[in-house]
Amino acid sequence: MAEESIRLKDEPNSPVLRFAPNPNGPLTIGHARGVVVNSYLAKKYGGKFILRFDDTDPRTKKPNIKAYDWILDDCMWLNAKPDEIIKASDNIDLYYEYAVKLIGLGHAYVCTCEREAFRTRKNQGIECPCRSNSPEENQIGGEKMLDATYFEGEAVLRIKTDIKHKDPALRDFTAFRIIDESHPLTLKKYRVWPLLDFESAIEDHIRGMTHIIRGIDLMDSGLKQKYIYDYFGWVYPQVLLWGRLKIEDMGKFSTSQMSQDIASGKYSGWDDPALPTLRALKRRGILSTTICDFMLGLGLSDSAISISLENIYSHNRKNLDETANRYFFISNPLPLKITGVPPKTIRMPLHPTDKMRGVRTQTMGEGKPFHISSKDAELEVNEIIKLMGLPHVKITSVSKESIEAEYIAGNHKDSKKIQTIQDGVRCRILKPDGEDFGLCETECEKLDIDSIVQFERYGFCRLDSNQDELLFIYGHN
Repeated sequence: MAEESIRLKDEPNSPVLRFAPNPNGPLTIGHARGVVVNSYLAKKYGGKFILRFDDTDPRTKKPNIKAYDWILDDCMWLNAKPDEIIKASDNIDLYYEYAVKLIGLGHAYVCTCEREAFRTRKNQGIECPCRSNSPEENQIGGEKMLDATYFEGEAVLRIKTDIKHKDPALRDFTAFRIIDESHPLTLKKYRVWPLLDFESAIEDHIRGMTHIIRGIDLMDSGLKQKYIYDYFGWVYPQVLLWGRLKIEDMGKFSTSQMSQDIASGKYSGWDDPALPTLRALKRRGILSTTICDFMLGLGLSDSAISISLENIYSHNRKNLDETANRYFFISNPLPLKITGVPPKTIRMPLHPTDKMRGVRTQTMGEGKPFHISSKDAELEVNEIIKLMGLPHVKITSVSKESIEAEYIAGNHKDSKKIQTIQDGVRCRILKPDGEDFGLCETECEKLDIDSIVQFERYGFCRLDSNQDELLFIYGHN
């Protein structure tokens, strides 16, 4: 599917593509599409994949010093190793040079109008008084922005466009503004910062970008950047627009809000199972191949796409079904005391269709109670049940504390099948919406960290820790 729907026009040689996140947190499932598709196309045509950190907003989207490594780790997990890594904050002086050139060419000017006054004129298609200043006056104005003669909000650098353009957003847009805020990498070295459209235009040109894939909702960014390209006589890269990807059952999460919620203790960290980050999905046992195949399968349509997390779970289920061993997990266990149980070792396959995988065993006998889940405890006296992998028993007593039964021989068709564990190990399963406590088979103690298993009639889970107890993270059913 990917080979048919993910391709570049005219089958180019050695294209250059990029993924340009803001490093204010790790990547989410929403970012994965940009990483996977851009990296895939670069590999497909023998080109270059660039990871560029758009980190020139030290306040509204203040970079997190750890996020640079987090994002790179996320890319590596998605098999999208960058050929080049760029931090925009390393190139502020270069952006200044291009700004000075535009001022000299008469295509940029320093505007000292009050913000609302400028917006009113712009919306009416009227030039502000600053627009007629000479290049020399604008050079002086730019120097005043840099040397702190102007304070925040007193001056910005604007790119001249068509002041009567049908779209007011494209009229004389802002290229630089003053932000007196410390940056985690450059600290207080700079106070005049480029906005994303200016920074991106310069970076895309100097890095030789040949193709840009962006959301159709960001079409205006391309139109703004083309003004800069045209003023310098550059050729704008080919643009592919794709429709918005909406994951219906994910809820609304922003990186800044997640950061606040983590700091407040609402979430345990960026890999909390309730969050839509790639780190959280990885912790839940969602495979990177699942994410990659799914994102490539969406293609490059400019139509909006609405999916459910269940679509991703379905792909992951197919990938895990042949590899995940099966075990029992008993949530909120209730003792089941059985009399007359003959001593016997029960062997059950680790995988229902792969007999070569081996078996797990349970030793059956009297002396220790069996355990069943409290959700299976709605039983009646004289009811016959089948314990999965074990014999039939007849219920003799039912209470809130325990259930008693007696072993009965023979085959009893149509009896209820219930999971049970006699010798088990304490186990906790962390889910996006809470926790389940109980017992799992003792052989689970032999599992390596990161092992993904399927607890029968429960779901796929990944072993996260084996310190005081076995801690699994729930993935999906």
